[in-house]
Amino acid sequence: MRKLELKVTRSQLWVRTFILCGSCALLALSAFAQKANVTPGPNGMVWIPGGEFEMGAVTNGHGSGEMAMPSNDAEPLHRVRVDGFWMDKTTVTNEEFEKFVKATGYVTIAERAPTKEEFPTAPEENLVAGSVVFTAPDHEVALNNHFQWWSYVKGANWRHPLGPESDLKGKEKYPVVHVAYPDAEAYAKWAGKRLPTEAEFEFAARGGLEKKTYTWGDEFRPGGKWMANTYQGKFPVTDKADDGFTGLAPVAKFPPNGYGLYDMSGNVWQWCSDWYRADYYAELAKAGNLTINPQGPDTPFDPAEPNEKKRVHRGGSFLCNDQYCSRYIVGTRGKGEITTGTNHLGFRCVRDKTGGP
Repeated sequence: MRKLELKVTRSQLWVRTFILCGSCALLALSAFAQKANVTPGPNGMVWIPGGEFEMGAVTNGHGSGEMAMPSNDAEPLHRVRVDGFWMDKTTVTNEEFEKFVKATGYVTIAERAPTKEEFPTAPEENLVAGSVVFTAPDHEVALNNHFQWWSYVKGANWRHPLGPESDLKGKEKYPVVHVAYPDAEAYAKWAGKRLPTEAEFEFAARGGLEKKTYTWGDEFRPGGKWMANTYQGKFPVTDKADDGFTGLAPVAKFPPNGYGLYDMSGNVWQWCSDWYRADYYAELAKAGNLTINPQGPDTPFDPAEPNEKKRVHRGGSFLCNDQYCSRYIVGTRGKGEITTGTNHLGFRCVRDKTGGP
């Protein structure tokens, strides 16, 4: 069921739960990508060779002003091995998603009106289609209540990312957003692909680097260069766009990692196929063995909201920053209720080894 809290107020339908973030050495990185033997694949995919790595992070990615998590769900670090696979070079774009919709007639969850069966106590006038949109407040606010910058906007969806008055004109190469997990899954099936596991995503994001803080190394801005679309300024009031973008950016505007993948950090969060459990890494580490091709836990469980079904998000977004959410740090984790999309959440696909190098 869509995770929404319907308030009695006439004008708003609020989402109650979502783990939210707020949020060049170019030649050197290009040289690294070349050394990594980037192999282009079908339909804009690249080959990820697979291998063994240390999965997780020693920080949970909360910034200086965020309410700290009771535990770090990205610990303990543990050894994992994944087989090789193909991965999309970029997140799925608006123009790619539009081809899917035209071919299938698919209607996303954000475009479907909530029903009385889903929300029996909601006023009829609140049962309208929409999605969750970030809106900067006009004054500084405490960072302990994300409803101060997130709201449910009637008419917001992948075609209208900021609400019914917005559109996709000139945004064909931007990541598609307001995509819930079933929407992403439906696209992947149509494309003959699937969504990545959390382990596959992290291995690919690291780009052949081991034990580094970011997908490109240990310095956030090597040589003073911006490496990802994140938030600069006083969160959530002012994004100064020092990295060149206020809000969402088109895909592939920042350097690729060592495997030739773009935007594995920042810009939009990305769905993974794993159910989310805060204790999953601890359970793997307890076994004490190398984990091969982990598929995630059998069932979801978030102790903060035990009744909600959540899957893993990875990569962080344009809202991530060192004040509230620094989950552009590789190895850190996000989570989201499976029927909830936002304007900072997208996805990319993978394909199994068949036909690989």
